[in-house]
Amino acid sequence: MNHKRIHRLYREAGLAVRRRRKRERVAVERRPLTVPSGPNQSWSMDFVFDALADGKPLKCLTVVDDCTKEAVEVAAARRINGQGVADLLEAVCRFRGYPTAIRTDQGPEFTGRALDQWAQANGVKLVLIQPGKPTQNAYIESFNGKFRDECLNENWFTSLEHARAVIAAWRRDYNQVRPHSAIGNLTPAAFAATIRDQGFAKPTPSDKLANQDSTK
Repeated sequence: MNHKRIHRLYREAGLAVRRRRKRERVAVERRPLTVPSGPNQSWSMDFVFDALADGKPLKCLTVVDDCTKEAVEVAAARRINGQGVADLLEAVCRFRGYPTAIRTDQGPEFTGRALDQWAQANGVKLVLIQPGKPTQNAYIESFNGKFRDECLNENWFTSLEHARAVIAAWRRDYNQVRPHSAIGNLTPAAFAATIRDQGFAKPTPSDKLANQDSTK
């Protein structure tokens, strides 16, 4: 039986689910990630895993703009390989422009030929974090925590279509309704609009490739 169903049955019966006590973490020095000055300069990308009611796997590709904090994409499927990642990114970029760089871990979907060819064709730099160093991808790790706690753990997905609908609604709320303390308590969508109003142009593949050629 799925752990989320057990949790729901406990709540309906008026029983308390004992929560694990948080372990005290050892204080360590952490170097903050560089904050981009505009949208599409740097994105972060990762996978989050869950399961449907029938036990089949649910794999979610999460993509965040490091500057605006926008959830650029949260794509849900039963499986997503490297070509699937490239196809999803291409669909997103046709709408909002191509990023200068994308930061990921060294998972096989992110280090294979399909994504590498897509990145080279569109002038996108792939930045890989060190193995076992999730703090080097802190922006997406923070987003993934919210996504899991507020969406995945709170819903019982009866089908893939149901999961996609719920996730899409949560993403809209995250981008358009909820303020974010790191961007002056604006919503990510409002913050992105403010930057665009200040004249920040979204780079296109031809723009970036031209800039690269001029520096050779």
